[in-house]
Amino acid sequence: MKIAHFETGGRTALGVVVGDGVIDLAKVGCDWPDMLALIADADALAKISAATKGVAPHHALSDVRLLAPLRPGKYMAIGMNYAKHVAEMGHAARPKYQYWFNKQTTCINGPRDPIVTGVTERLDYEVELGVVIGRAAKGVSRADALGHVFGYLVVNDVSARDWQKHSPTFTMGKSFDTHGPIGPWIVTADEIPDPQALDLRCLVNGEVRQESNTDGMLFGVAEQIEYLSTAFTLEPGDLLATGTPEGVGAGMNLPRFLQPGDVVRCEIDGIGAIENRVTV
Repeated sequence: MKIAHFETGGRTALGVVVGDGVIDLAKVGCDWPDMLALIADADALAKISAATKGVAPHHALSDVRLLAPLRPGKYMAIGMNYAKHVAEMGHAARPKYQYWFNKQTTCINGPRDPIVTGVTERLDYEVELGVVIGRAAKGVSRADALGHVFGYLVVNDVSARDWQKHSPTFTMGKSFDTHGPIGPWIVTADEIPDPQALDLRCLVNGEVRQESNTDGMLFGVAEQIEYLSTAFTLEPGDLLATGTPEGVGAGMNLPRFLQPGDVVRCEIDGIGAIENRVTV
């Protein structure tokens, strides 16, 4: 099931994407105030499945504006989680521990909305698999971790590389407004039986810059949830960005940072694509 947050006719709504259309959940009696409320309802997917059975889409996808699927409670991202990316960034070995940082949730941006450069002079892209927590996770084992996942989406972990170096943590350089495009919708976990078997890529102006598979993660999704939940509770609606593969602009022999007018497209097979133009 693909669950979207969209705008049409001056109103915002939640919907289920079916082919090239969207079923408006409010019009079939499923009316949660936002995606976080839907995720927190343990019976939501069963209600949606029953209410949408045999229902034709109310809108064409081309007639609605897709919005960021959610504003997460916590937005955390792991760094240095693909071996070739570790190497291109000048590090010699696999990290001993998982390297996590916060992205402030005010960075969240829609799947088609502009990325505003702000004051950075070194704007970079990072395609990543995003994991949306569905059930509270505290002290969960790796074997049970995926049972706490609501679904998956595409993330562009936009990075201000110069500001990233201003402090020992990455938060400043990872949290500029608009630097968190996500979407285009949430694909529920039942449709992604193995999150470590997904092809992902990033294109800038049609040129493939990153192309890999999530099987290249040093720490897989289940291991990430196990590790984080050892320290603190992951709550319904929290978002994890699971790391980026090689090919980022900062890792090239001659760094290639994003410029105004560039179009960045991030794709993950089985989920979808987000595409954002860089503006000032």
